[in-house]
Amino acid sequence: MSKRLRIAAGLALATGLLAAGSPALAQVESGPWTSYSPSFSVQQRGCGTVSDLTFRLTCSTASGDQRAERRYATYTGGTRQFEGSFRITSLGGSRISLKQTFKDDPGAGPYFMLAVERGGRLYAVHGGDTIATGATVGTTVRVNTVHVVGSTHRTYINGSQKHSVSSSGGNFYDKFGAYRTASGQGPATVVWSNIRFWRK
Repeated sequence: MSKRLRIAAGLALATGLLAAGSPALAQVESGPWTSYSPSFSVQQRGCGTVSDLTFRLTCSTASGDQRAERRYATYTGGTRQFEGSFRITSLGGSRISLKQTFKDDPGAGPYFMLAVERGGRLYAVHGGDTIATGATVGTTVRVNTVHVVGSTHRTYINGSQKHSVSSSGGNFYDKFGAYRTASGQGPATVVWSNIRFWRK
């Protein structure tokens, strides 16, 4: 091996070791964070269809279970951060849930739901608080949720904290996609990207 190749190989090895030993950098809040990849299942109900990270509600039905989502593995305790970007490519309906944090205990259900109205208002389904505006068709929006189990659940839009709610202890899991809320209806198509998870 030539001297030049030996130097290049050494630099590549050093760079790899530095990357492997570096803490995972999350987009929001200080660490140290550890990245991880929880397993997930795909949920398609009613007129909901999923194709990789494209989630569609193909009907305008205003009743029944219409959903196209990924449901991630349950977690217990600690601090968890979810990150993902969504782009609504069509929205003939309104009041579609995009990101959910569910409580996974007997008799439990949705704990936090981020939904969108036609016109681009993002809001918390429980309580109705406006979280952000501007989530219009064709616009990419980054969502981070930081869940300190037993303390708080914080929501960030494009890197800015927009919402906080207290959290009990217990078991929880993340979901995202497109889901008809009780007062909503499709059709809708949402494309998600850059999905990442961290814990500490």
